[in-house]
Amino acid sequence: MSDLCAVVLAAGEGTRLRPLTLVRPKALCPVGNVPLLDRALAHLADLDLTGPATVAANAAWLADQVRVHARDRVHLSVEPRPLGTAGGVARLREWISGRAVLVGNADAYLAGGSLAALLAGWDGATVRLLGAPATPGTVGTFSGYGFAGFSLLPWRWVRDLPAEGELVHAVWRPAEAAGRLEVVPFTGYFRDTGTPAGYLAANLHAAGSGNLIAPGATVTGRCQRAVVGEGARVHGDLTRAVVWPGAQVRPGERLTDAVRIGP
Repeated sequence: MSDLCAVVLAAGEGTRLRPLTLVRPKALCPVGNVPLLDRALAHLADLDLTGPATVAANAAWLADQVRVHARDRVHLSVEPRPLGTAGGVARLREWISGRAVLVGNADAYLAGGSLAALLAGWDGATVRLLGAPATPGTVGTFSGYGFAGFSLLPWRWVRDLPAEGELVHAVWRPAEAAGRLEVVPFTGYFRDTGTPAGYLAANLHAAGSGNLIAPGATVTGRCQRAVVGEGARVHGDLTRAVVWPGAQVRPGERLTDAVRIGP
């Protein structure tokens, strides 16, 4: 679609994911040794959405890190403080300039499926959500589905967004009440990485049944379902664990269901 653009939301403080997000913004936390922002951009590239003319991202918390990492790959909107998902899109209204918008959360980990279903047969007027089957206790469901990280918004809804606030209140629930919300089931694996448990689960999914070791890592310890980043040194034992690039696990240490982010 020539009249479509995309926005990756990457401005949040990531308070649920602390202490990881005291070191890196959530969008740059690696899953399977790939920063979450890069994973989101790869999904968009599969839809031929690339470059700063068609893809934007926002940043606020640790924004300089996002600016350096994103470089000229996106149109970057730096907010004085996190404005919420609706506010982040609203701040890009001039750049969007009448187009429909595919909005994605940087902390959404998706694998084994495609975003193309969100666009298939779209009438250009309804709001669409990518949905994952809701598990017991899921809060804020839509037709029995939980939100799976991406939403398709017509310009008519973008035009009237508030300067601050969340899309769930400004768009999704009003569109649902008006009968203008469609939930498109995601056929692959989805995980919200916004908590340490979700972040670890996404990494273990990326590793599969084995280990995912970056070529520049040094590993002498035993690993069972581990993800080890570039330049990491692992001399202890890992079980269902993640070691960030450049981090260290000393001899005699045993990490289980853990994330090591530094020395």
